[in-house]
Amino acid sequence: MHAVRIHSFGDADVLKVEEVPPPEPKDTEIVVRVMAASVNPVDYKIRSGKYPLVKQDQLPKVLGRDVSGVVERVGAGVRKFKKGDAVYAMLRSEVGGYAEYAIVTEDEAAKKPKQLDFVQAAAVPLAALTAWQGLFDQGGLKAGQRVLIHGGTGGVGHFAIQFAKARGAWVATTVSGKDMELARQLGADQPIDYTAEKFEDAVNDIDLVYDLIAGETQKRSFAVLKDGGTLISTLQKPDEAELARRHARGAHYLAKPNAAQLSEIATLIDAGKVRVVIDAIYPLEQAARAHRHMEDDHIAGKVVLQVAA
Repeated sequence: MHAVRIHSFGDADVLKVEEVPPPEPKDTEIVVRVMAASVNPVDYKIRSGKYPLVKQDQLPKVLGRDVSGVVERVGAGVRKFKKGDAVYAMLRSEVGGYAEYAIVTEDEAAKKPKQLDFVQAAAVPLAALTAWQGLFDQGGLKAGQRVLIHGGTGGVGHFAIQFAKARGAWVATTVSGKDMELARQLGADQPIDYTAEKFEDAVNDIDLVYDLIAGETQKRSFAVLKDGGTLISTLQKPDEAELARRHARGAHYLAKPNAAQLSEIATLIDAGKVRVVIDAIYPLEQAARAHRHMEDDHIAGKVVLQVAA
């Protein structure tokens, strides 16, 4: 099969389309014929050698953490799926999605949302699970609470806005000026143009800050966090001293595959409560172009590799 691999760390040119053996399923695994795979920031961090969990001795490596496709084969112990099922999944870190076939376990895959095509579905798993687990598992967000989402129109952020609204929260979000209207369309109650206004001047008494930016933005976020609030980040552990001063709780986390949550997300999508924003689509053999676009340009929504027509 064709797959995109890296043999060394570096710029986008290290991504190579190669012929590799197709995967063989173990007892509780399925082989998915990949129709589309998502491109995420973690992919170019791994490729560039800036992701500490992936070392040189783990190369060559197929990149890509989420896919949509059709079940091609099932292991002897698989009960939830059969050949021909349309599925989507967030993959384990050791498995890559930039390929014509991928190995997925029953605990990672869920039925593809009926309202989405394969390209749209591939854009969902990692970003949506990151948002879901950050808001609800880590952040404990409840109906009626006030949440501030930093980076609300990116891959994770655009799901976070919609999930928070579906849960009944009041949502503020920081975005660039050109993304203000998209933020409103996604359901944000108060979009804030970070290029023209300080979010500290726009909101206060926030129950949950969901931080997708880190750095100075995270430091400034303590000023708007209510006493006893929560600050959750995908990128950086919140300052313990600042949390203590505000009797707040904080966490830095990595998303994990979760089939049950993907099923809940599919239900919201099929009910019309969540939509997927696609920034760009590239064929598999142009994975390097997709990486350059993500690294160099302003992205609204997701970038997807179309693997099969």
